[in-house]
Amino acid sequence: MTDQIQRFLFDDTNVRGEIVGLESAYKEVLDKQSHPEPVARLLGELLAAVALLTETVKLDGTLSIEVRGQGALSLLMAESNPGGELRAIARLAEDQALPAHETDFRQLVGEGQIVITLDPREGNRYQGIVALDADTLGGCLEAYFERSEQLPTRLWLAADGQRAGGLLLQQLPDDGRQSCDADAWNRCVKLADTLSDGELLSLEQRELLFRLYHEETARVFDPKSLRFGCTCSRERIARALLGLGAEELRDILDEQKAIDTHCHFCHTHYHFSAAEIESLIDTPDAPTPTIH
Repeated sequence: MTDQIQRFLFDDTNVRGEIVGLESAYKEVLDKQSHPEPVARLLGELLAAVALLTETVKLDGTLSIEVRGQGALSLLMAESNPGGELRAIARLAEDQALPAHETDFRQLVGEGQIVITLDPREGNRYQGIVALDADTLGGCLEAYFERSEQLPTRLWLAADGQRAGGLLLQQLPDDGRQSCDADAWNRCVKLADTLSDGELLSLEQRELLFRLYHEETARVFDPKSLRFGCTCSRERIARALLGLGAEELRDILDEQKAIDTHCHFCHTHYHFSAAEIESLIDTPDAPTPTIH
């Protein structure tokens, strides 16, 4: 399996789709974090989902999916951009232990919500929020499309700690063409429902689509490469520190004489001396010095 996503559509229908497979990018995310198998699996599903949604909504900017729960798994977050860069993190609640025998999405996350943020390079930032009403991550994201995009959408997600994959089907509005196959949506969804996790994770994408839809007239477009990539920078970390406020920053300096922090996604270390923090407080709009 290579790290890539492919778009496809069925001729003479209003059905389109995306299929994604991840291996190296998924491995890099897991290498930077240490999580039990159920959490690693959900991280893979979320990585596949954020790649699918980024391509589907055609966003020229950053898309993030944040799962906030009240269970033992308190946070899952993944982010993608049009350049094919993906990153993700998971956080466990400090006051709860993971259930010994539970690997179900809802059991791990508990009550909560999913926040989907679309941050275009130009234009206004948009956030959509849906409750965790479904038993699976894919089911919750389907509810987002139903409420926000008002387009029938189905997702199939799988991950096993080594590979992650996903399939998305979407029914577009009827354009009124006489030749449009009215039953295509139900037919394509029923065929996708026969897909096993093993097939989604192990088969080459064109082979998988052929197995499912060899009786359909499908057009499969060139694949787009995906990879792990972090958007952290010294400037972004500095802006985050400024968000703590001058008083708290100076309290930290009184205790530690400097501030050391790291990116939660890629673990890059950032050091800010007392003089640099004071400069940030005094001139917050000035460029942040780069340390070589």
